[in-house]
Amino acid sequence: MQALSLGALDWLVIASYFLIVLGLGFYLKRYTTSQDDYFLAGRRNSAWVAGLAFLSANLGALELLGMTGNTFKYGMYVAHFYWIGAIPAMLFLGIYMMPFYYSSRIKSIPGYLKLRFDEKTRVLNGLAFAFMTLLVSGINLYAMALVLRTFVGWDWTVSIWISAVTVAVYVGMSGLMSAIFTEIIQFFLIWFGLFLVSILGIVEIGSVHEILQRVPESFATLWSTSGDPSKNGMMITWAGIVLGLGFVLSFGYWTTDFLVVQRAFSAKDLRSARMTPILASFFKMALPFLVILAGLIALALSHTPGSGFALLQEGGQVNYDSALPLLIARYYPSGLIGLGVTALLAGFMAGQAGNISAFNTVWTYDIYKSVINKNASDAHLLWMGRAATVAGVIISVGTAYWAKSFPSIMDYMQAIFSWVNAPLFATMLLGMFVAWITPNGAFWGLLAGMSSSFLMFLAVKFHWVDNGVITLSTSASDMAANFWRAWWAWSICFVSTIVISLFTAKKPEAELVGLVKSMTPKADESQVPLMRKPQTWAVISIVVLVALNVYFW
Repeated sequence: MQALSLGALDWLVIASYFLIVLGLGFYLKRYTTSQDDYFLAGRRNSAWVAGLAFLSANLGALELLGMTGNTFKYGMYVAHFYWIGAIPAMLFLGIYMMPFYYSSRIKSIPGYLKLRFDEKTRVLNGLAFAFMTLLVSGINLYAMALVLRTFVGWDWTVSIWISAVTVAVYVGMSGLMSAIFTEIIQFFLIWFGLFLVSILGIVEIGSVHEILQRVPESFATLWSTSGDPSKNGMMITWAGIVLGLGFVLSFGYWTTDFLVVQRAFSAKDLRSARMTPILASFFKMALPFLVILAGLIALALSHTPGSGFALLQEGGQVNYDSALPLLIARYYPSGLIGLGVTALLAGFMAGQAGNISAFNTVWTYDIYKSVINKNASDAHLLWMGRAATVAGVIISVGTAYWAKSFPSIMDYMQAIFSWVNAPLFATMLLGMFVAWITPNGAFWGLLAGMSSSFLMFLAVKFHWVDNGVITLSTSASDMAANFWRAWWAWSICFVSTIVISLFTAKKPEAELVGLVKSMTPKADESQVPLMRKPQTWAVISIVVLVALNVYFW
């Protein structure tokens, strides 16, 4: 493949970024002397620092290449991932779930499952999360390699290994601390480096209205065509959006995925931890103006005769994820293109660092210490965390090639979330709000939910059944199948957990204090000023969310 042109100034910008990131990792290593420093960044961060890191950890390949490419494939409906598919769950995490997580001083989500249920439920979730994280980690390596291949022309293998080594070095040195600090840098780099794509696209085409005029009509609406799946790009009804994405996948990811929740754990106090996802929600709502608009611009250009814009193809298959790199190559001059490439690489490294730092924590505490070496010392666990970082990156190289085989990384990502996060949310919801749910009910219900989701995925992939069987409709996209599969997995886990709990032994109520809402004393917030209360900012966020959905109906 012909490499796109990079000038000396472009290379200088890219090289400077890598030197800064690696230098920061070396600098922070001196402050990483204990397991709390490595796995929880010492719990010293403000709500703003934790909030930006919370969002930046999610702002990886999925957000940048995946969402832009998915907009090219499905249209405006992809904005649902940001609004109904994120904001309510982020606010629920901050208001209702964070008090349980933070106050129990756990180091991971599986750690809560051990306290609320038992060791076997913790290990089951730890193994599932570690497996999921390595698959998602491969997406970020693949995306970084795609950028290097597109702009530099390097071989896939060379591109993937260079990306992997860089992440392994700077996360391995100081763990979550270096991940969070670089995520803050990456957050601003992404905004400054990529926002110009949307601006220049609007300038070339004329206006946002003109962009929407040039794309298929079914790709230009948000809710108004959701009554009939044949009239929208994603081929899904409002029920699938609300139940599958808005409820199960969204809440399953934002409230139980340790990759993002770990950032809130690093906050200095409970109020800061609760404010972390709430502050992040405002930035999350603004992201469609960065990536959804870029995807619509790419789609409009592809439908404009003489524009010369076409997505890359690999092995005769359209690569939707190439949309954003190609827009950067189209609009940015020498020097600025280096900033655009750096912004992309920053996003992928943020996502990759988040995955690896979450993986090394879950592996070290919820698998290694829990099952293999229960008496491991603090120093040994710190060593194991660094070893897990290197091992996780190496395994991610293999999963990167699997991610490469999917036409859209977003389809792949949502499939993974439906296997693990969707049923886990049912377990967490019941565990936090229903005192009589039992350890055996939680374990077997979670296992039933994850197994059923994976079996449904295999059934569709190998054409044992049609997508329509899962989506209850005659026409459905792969994404629609992901949404509905998540709903069925959640339902199976939810019902199974309740039924089994009716016939198995419950935990003593004394062991549930601080872990179940009805048995946890409510914090006194009478002296907290109104504008410092998490609830106040959550209400403001909801009002903005409703306004956006009405405006883009």
